[in-house]
Amino acid sequence: MRVLRREGWDVVGVARRADRLAALAAETGADTVVADITRDEDVAALAEHVRSSGGADVLINNAGGALGLDSVEDSALEDWEQMYDSNVLGTKRVIAALLPVLRESVEEGRSASILAVTSIAGREAYAKGGGYNAAKFAERALLRALRLDLVGEPIRVIDIAPGMVKTEEFSLVRFGGDQARADAVYEGVETPLTAEDVAQTIRFAVELPPFVNLDEVVIKPVAQAAPYSVAKGPLRVRDAR
Repeated sequence: MRVLRREGWDVVGVARRADRLAALAAETGADTVVADITRDEDVAALAEHVRSSGGADVLINNAGGALGLDSVEDSALEDWEQMYDSNVLGTKRVIAALLPVLRESVEEGRSASILAVTSIAGREAYAKGGGYNAAKFAERALLRALRLDLVGEPIRVIDIAPGMVKTEEFSLVRFGGDQARADAVYEGVETPLTAEDVAQTIRFAVELPPFVNLDEVVIKPVAQAAPYSVAKGPLRVRDAR
């Protein structure tokens, strides 16, 4: 939100937490809507708000998250259900509700893009990540199917898949508020990605000419080769001799 506002975009920020949205609105001047994307009525109200506020050119799906780090056998089914609802069904709800609004923008001579922030976890599985892997693989499949659905319409579908991004909440939520365990994920990693890095990638994708569709963009820190391969400690070139 901050990056797009700095670049002059009108933004409607959406989240469940009213206090966080209020702080962002005060900081950036963005419009905000308190909504839970796992609730049909909230998503319908969001779509109506966007339509009545002048429509939309870009829809960015950035909700989701991971819960737990356990084997398929030992992980909680409730965590899988919650991850699927937020990462997959939430994305489906929002796209289905906002797609008519985007089409109205196209009819007015504007461009239209649907972008989702997925994860490299939707491309490669890793040990004890089964629930999150399954949700993100499904979200990626949803986007690829949507891309096929919309062939012939001037609407872009963009999948931004980050690797390790150091944020305030992702690992903390995953580990049930265990700050020490969350901090250990990034400990020793030289320069993990930040939310700003991902936001700048989003901005680049949506500000390209409207006929250019970045179907899939994978973004990782140099220290990370795969979900299960991360270098700890300073990065150094090998002895060339």
